[in-house]
Amino acid sequence: MTYVMSDIHGNQARFEDVMRKINLQPEDTLYILGDVIDRFPDGIKMIRQFMKMPNVKMLLGNHEHMMLEALYYPIVVKKPWDNEDYVRQDKLKLWYYNGGDITHYYLKHIRKAIRQEVFEFLSNLPLNIYVEVNGQKYLLIHGGVEANFEQNNYKHDDKVTYAVWSRQSRHEVIPDDTILIFGHTPTNHFQNDEPLKLWKNENYIGIDCGCGYDSPGRLCCLRLDDMQEFYSDL
Repeated sequence: MTYVMSDIHGNQARFEDVMRKINLQPEDTLYILGDVIDRFPDGIKMIRQFMKMPNVKMLLGNHEHMMLEALYYPIVVKKPWDNEDYVRQDKLKLWYYNGGDITHYYLKHIRKAIRQEVFEFLSNLPLNIYVEVNGQKYLLIHGGVEANFEQNNYKHDDKVTYAVWSRQSRHEVIPDDTILIFGHTPTNHFQNDEPLKLWKNENYIGIDCGCGYDSPGRLCCLRLDDMQEFYSDL
């Protein structure tokens, strides 16, 4: 079986609730479309768990990207009046503004070698993944289709920031025989269901059901073999 979820945002209780429902087996595959961290405290703990699970495949989300820019990636100074410390602090503020402070607090209390392993794992994650289930092709993304960056680069500096930050997912150009599944943008941007639920429109599916927030947010998981939807009750 093939499962897809996105935007867990450190909420391990909701994640474990969904995992009990899907009963993931070693021969199954779970795709997680980024944003495992921030807002709730257990994101790094779950990433370390996924690193040990060969049947879990993860994409880079904008929250992981913010963390890497704040703590791991080399600083690039683009303006002559800036310096590395200022740019680093600016990136840290952006991450904190988006709920990264709780993740940073956790990182400060684990060994440096473990932090390095997590950062290296995340820095090598793909931006998009193609899968095929029962003859149907799917393109899994967090926010944007990296191949479309050149046509939509007016707001983003590179394909990485486009792929993790873009919110035009339901308007991305994709092949007619492909279904695009995306996270990043909670589904209440497209419909008014409470609690939030999966959103579908032609060849597009949004699965971020607001797990990073309290009620009416929850975690959604989609099984591609039969399109069954699973939701956390917590």
